[in-house]
Amino acid sequence: MAYALEIEDLTKRFGDKTVIDDISFSVEEGDVFGFLGPNGSGKTTTIRTALGILRPDAGQIRMLDGLKADDAMSRVGYLPEERGLLRKEKVSSILRYLGRLRGLSKDEALDRGLEILHKVGLYEHRDKKVEGLSRGMTQLVQFVASLIQRPDPI
Repeated sequence: MAYALEIEDLTKRFGDKTVIDDISFSVEEGDVFGFLGPNGSGKTTTIRTALGILRPDAGQIRMLDGLKADDAMSRVGYLPEERGLLRKEKVSSILRYLGRLRGLSKDEALDRGLEILHKVGLYEHRDKKVEGLSRGMTQLVQFVASLIQRPDPI
C-alpha cells in the first residue's frame, strides 16, 4: 500500500513544553483524511512539522510513499489556516509570486493561476486587490495558490 503521509513516533517540543508526544499515523494515497482535535492539541504543529516548516525533536516523517518532507514539498500543496495574502497586491500578482516560490516561471505561474481562478469562478477578480475581496473569496484565492504547482496531496 502506498502512503501519502506516514508519521512514526513524532515528538515536538517548544522549550520545556511538549506539544506533540510520540504520535504515529498514516494516510494512504487517495484517502480523504480529517485531522481533528480541540484547540491547542497540536494539529497545526503536526502538519507544519510534517511539511518541514518545523523540525521534529524525534520521530520519522515520510510523504508520497517514502520521500522525506524536503524532497516531497514540490509535490504537496499547503493551505494554512491563517490568511497570509498581501492585502495591497492584486490577485494575479500574488499568484504569480507564489508560483515563482514553487519554482514555476512567471508566465507558467500566471497561466496556471488564471486557469484555476477561472475554474473556481474568480477570474473576473484577477486584477482586484486582495483588500477588496470578501473573506470567502480571499480563502478561495489561498486555495488556488495551494493548487498552482499541481500538487499530489493538499
